[in-house]
Amino acid sequence: MSIDAVGVDGIIDQMAEWTGNNTSDFEVMTRQQVRRFDAWAIGEMGIPGVVLMENAAKNCTDVILKHFPDEIKAGVCIFCGAGNNGGDGFVIARQLFNRGIAVRIILCGDSGKIKGDAKINFDICRNMNLPIAAVDTESDTLCKDIENAVGESGLLVDAILGTGMQGQLKEPFALLISGINLHNLPIVAVDIPSGLDCDTGQLLPVSIEAAVTVTFVALKKGFVANPDSRKATGRVFVADIGMTSKTKGNA
Repeated sequence: MSIDAVGVDGIIDQMAEWTGNNTSDFEVMTRQQVRRFDAWAIGEMGIPGVVLMENAAKNCTDVILKHFPDEIKAGVCIFCGAGNNGGDGFVIARQLFNRGIAVRIILCGDSGKIKGDAKINFDICRNMNLPIAAVDTESDTLCKDIENAVGESGLLVDAILGTGMQGQLKEPFALLISGINLHNLPIVAVDIPSGLDCDTGQLLPVSIEAAVTVTFVALKKGFVANPDSRKATGRVFVADIGMTSKTKGNA
């Protein structure tokens, strides 16, 4: 089902929602297929990874602006990992801030491990003096630290772990995710809820419980393979990153 509506300030929002009954309308990809698609877009089409990241985050930002207009008035708390999923989160923070939304970035990893395109966007956020705090994932007071980080925010964004996550979540990430879920605030998951296996749709053993997931390029295989994954994803919107699988098929 395609949703065409006038978005905030007249922006046209075109986002495809997967309802569970329209799977044939979408490509379905495994984590390896997603990686190959990204490599094709960068290597053969010549689109820099930082541009793909910007495009993906813009689509996620548009979903937030459209579907959570009341919640964002209280501010948005964005939990970011040290990888490219976190990089998407940094871009979302900047884009929301530029729309007049109060944002707070919560870094859930070692800032020294942020590399490449994610590092570019992390540095931009720092140069803009956006509020950035870090939670000590090894702290005995992790859940309390998360509570303090969330503050009076009305919406949370999960940009901690991406599609590459395999095997069982190691502590402290399971505790971190459980602590975020405890707040009973709506969560928007970027690409995939952290803690959900991309290919099987299984919890590893816990995942973010999102109200909405904005997934990029294609449905993830695990969403389709495991109907119980909807408890983690919530509503699922499929967004492009400036290149679509249809484009690849014609290239």
